[in-house]
Amino acid sequence: MALRVYNTLTRAKEEFVPRKQGRVDIYQCGVTPYDYTHIGHARQYVFWDTVRRYLKYRGWMVFCVQNVTDVDDKIISKAGAEGVEPEEISEEYHRDFLEVMDMLGVERPDVMPKVTQHIPEIIKLVQGLVEKGYAYQVDGDVFFDVTSFPGYGKLSGRSIDDMMAGARIEINPKKRNTTDFALWKSAKPGEPSWDSPWGAGRPGWHIECSALALEYLGSGFDMHGGGDELIFPHHENEIAQSEAFTGKEPFARYFVHHAMLNIDDVKMSKSLGNFFSVRDVLKEFEPGVIRYFFASRHYRSPANYGVEELEAADTAYGRLVSTLDAGRRALAEADKAESKVEGEEETSGLALVTDAEEAERKFIQGMDDDFNTAVGIAALHDLVRSVNEFLHITGGMARCDKEDLKGLRKAVNTLETLGGVLGLFQETGSPGDSGLSESLVSLLIEVRNDLRSKKEWALADKIRDSLKDIGIILEDTSTGTVWKRM
Repeated sequence: MALRVYNTLTRAKEEFVPRKQGRVDIYQCGVTPYDYTHIGHARQYVFWDTVRRYLKYRGWMVFCVQNVTDVDDKIISKAGAEGVEPEEISEEYHRDFLEVMDMLGVERPDVMPKVTQHIPEIIKLVQGLVEKGYAYQVDGDVFFDVTSFPGYGKLSGRSIDDMMAGARIEINPKKRNTTDFALWKSAKPGEPSWDSPWGAGRPGWHIECSALALEYLGSGFDMHGGGDELIFPHHENEIAQSEAFTGKEPFARYFVHHAMLNIDDVKMSKSLGNFFSVRDVLKEFEPGVIRYFFASRHYRSPANYGVEELEAADTAYGRLVSTLDAGRRALAEADKAESKVEGEEETSGLALVTDAEEAERKFIQGMDDDFNTAVGIAALHDLVRSVNEFLHITGGMARCDKEDLKGLRKAVNTLETLGGVLGLFQETGSPGDSGLSESLVSLLIEVRNDLRSKKEWALADKIRDSLKDIGIILEDTSTGTVWKRM
């Protein structure tokens, strides 16, 4: 089955065919770092991290560009309020962004160009649009004339006439049309600025992404990503200015937009007081739970973030982790045994191989259908049920043969591989972590089990209680002891 992707540009699912065989080029709209990274950011970057992981899993080489809008009205405003330079604000909050993305196991893009480091490329693009008659300058400001580009509105489905008819006031008297947008803004006292053919100033918001995408990927790259709130005007304007400058279309072959994140069924907004930073969320839930929560919903469906939803994700993800840990322990014990004991009853090693292959087939089928991670999650749970049943039949591999060992190893490897595509089962850090590695926790569990076998209950309980004090919960099951973070 070929990968099919919903393309906002055509409003349909299309077979994905990259411009270069074996390679996928992606441009992601990056953050404007003026505040702490919030859970809404997490949805976008976790999703695109999953896309990149899946494309690599399917054999493509992936090259990803993600810009950093390090000069912007919000950054300038916050810097003024705090009495510092705008650069200090952007650097502080971009550092926060990188740290929390690392905590979530989001692989960094290949290139993260900053706007302030690419002013010459932006000026070149603006100058070209002026020379070609698509832009005009007034008193040091440069605007794109939307009426000069016949294709304006093709992404959002809006018409220029309707947009003009709906405009109630003239926002800027310098503009020829109410829908024209700024490519270059003349300098204001106290704001960062750069010299240009139109005088000192700084880039408008939309022009930066066109300049950076064209600089690193060229015209006609494969995927352009962002939230659906960027369809208009940001991505619409990107298309217009880029295709006007290059004379080529499309600017990007597939526009892929994710839905927004709601908080308790209400759009997240600082003004409403329902803003959650990723750091705060990570104090309550481990990174895998957050990634599981996002993956359990299709990216084009609105996701509702709330305590109940995260707790449900925590429970469901815990089942995956517990089974994977039990499978790993059973394999380790079987590998250490000098000989295998043949079970008197027929076991299901071959059946487990079949179940693992079926899980992989369902996973790929779902992901090939417009990155349906919810189907991928369901495939993992199907395999987990098979593994649990298998471990019950074999007594945690106490009664097993070579086919059993082969089956369990196949199942565990499949869980690790497919979970890895979704970014699950990673050892990532978070503000709420105990600081203990998985290997150290496993060692303490082994020591506790030895103490229990010797009926030294007090010492065994002390290990359990001490781990609980630092956020590690132990649970004794029929197949062994499993653990999770609180």
